[in-house]
Amino acid sequence: MGTLADLAGQALRRIRLQQARVELATALQQTMLPTLPKHLPGLEVAARYRPSRDGLDIGGDWYDAFVTPDGAIALEIGDAQGHDVDAAAFMGQVRSSMRAIAAQEPDPGTVLTRTNELLTTMDVARFASCTMLCIDPRGGRVTGTSAGHVPVLCAHRDGSHEVRELPGGPVLGVMPGIKYREETFALDEGTALVMVTDGVVEGPGLTLDAGLERAGTLAAQAVHDGLNAEQTADRILDAAIAVDHLDDVAVLVLRRT
Repeated sequence: MGTLADLAGQALRRIRLQQARVELATALQQTMLPTLPKHLPGLEVAARYRPSRDGLDIGGDWYDAFVTPDGAIALEIGDAQGHDVDAAAFMGQVRSSMRAIAAQEPDPGTVLTRTNELLTTMDVARFASCTMLCIDPRGGRVTGTSAGHVPVLCAHRDGSHEVRELPGGPVLGVMPGIKYREETFALDEGTALVMVTDGVVEGPGLTLDAGLERAGTLAAQAVHDGLNAEQTADRILDAAIAVDHLDDVAVLVLRRT
């Protein structure tokens, strides 16, 4: 009985320690997720984040949206390698670096190029995928690039959608000397851009193509039904959680009104 009590006490201490680590990672990440800008002219923006709580599977996904010095709207979403406190800290470094660089050089390709240079010189043992868009709120012109991240979804008012795979380069923090290429396209009125992390569109029973098709269909139906950006983000997140939700997930939606 004494041995059993001792083993039970050790197990309880380990459970409490694990729970403390989970709570620390959660608090760390939540403090790093930004407050989105409000009252953007001609635009709606909404974001959702949900951690996976399987053990310490918390930490890698992030999003950001902010106004650049020239008046454009910058959007970014990404996924840092790992699911622990270190991943949350690394995610914060990447997001902060990108915002600081964008304050001087808002061009998305330049931001990813310089962020990659910074991470490779730091010799960190992690990498991150990322997509960055820069939107002119007046004319709807979008410039975007990607560092090995999930494609962007475009949802239209007629109920159709498309998967837009942006040019760019490999994930950040692995290969030095990479120049990230860009693409420019028009965002029509009423159209929504949906940016997600891989936990939304991939899982043990869900391939990437099938997941993108599902999320695109949900987003297009939401836009067709007249839902705003907040409601659209909720619909996509709820569907991701309901099926194969093993990874942490992030959704960022921008709709031109």
